[in-house]
Amino acid sequence: MYKISDAARRAALTVKTVRYYADIGLVKPAGRSAAGYRLYAESDIAKLGFIGRARRYSFSIEQCRDLLSLYEDDQRPSAEVKRITLEKIAEIDRKLGELQELRDELRHLAGNCHGDSRPDCPIIGNLASGLTVQ
Repeated sequence: MYKISDAARRAALTVKTVRYYADIGLVKPAGRSAAGYRLYAESDIAKLGFIGRARRYSFSIEQCRDLLSLYEDDQRPSAEVKRITLEKIAEIDRKLGELQELRDELRHLAGNCHGDSRPDCPIIGNLASGLTVQ
C-alpha cells in the first residue's frame, strides 16, 4: 500500500490530482492508514496512470470514467472503446478547424495593421467592435 504522495509520483500525477480523482469517485483509495492517510494499492496506481494518460489525450472526466469501466472489464467490446476514441478524434478535428479559422483571422488582422507609431490599428478595432473580419 502506498501513501497518496507515493501513488501520485508512481502514476506521474500531482497529489492534488489524485485527491481530486478520489473525491469524484474515479479512483477510490484502498483504505486509510492509522494516521488517516489515503492508501493506494498497485491496482489503484495502474488506474491512476491509465486516467492520467487518457487525460493527456484530452478525454473528459466522464469519458475517462467510461474508459476506466471498459479497462476494468475483461469482457469489454473493443467496439465501444473505438467508438469513444473516434468521438474524441471528431471533437479534436472540430477544435482544430476552429483554431485554424482563428489563426487565419488573426493573421489577416496582423497583416492589415501597420505596426507603426500611429494609433490606428485594425486589431484593436476588431476587438472593440466584435465584428468578424471578412
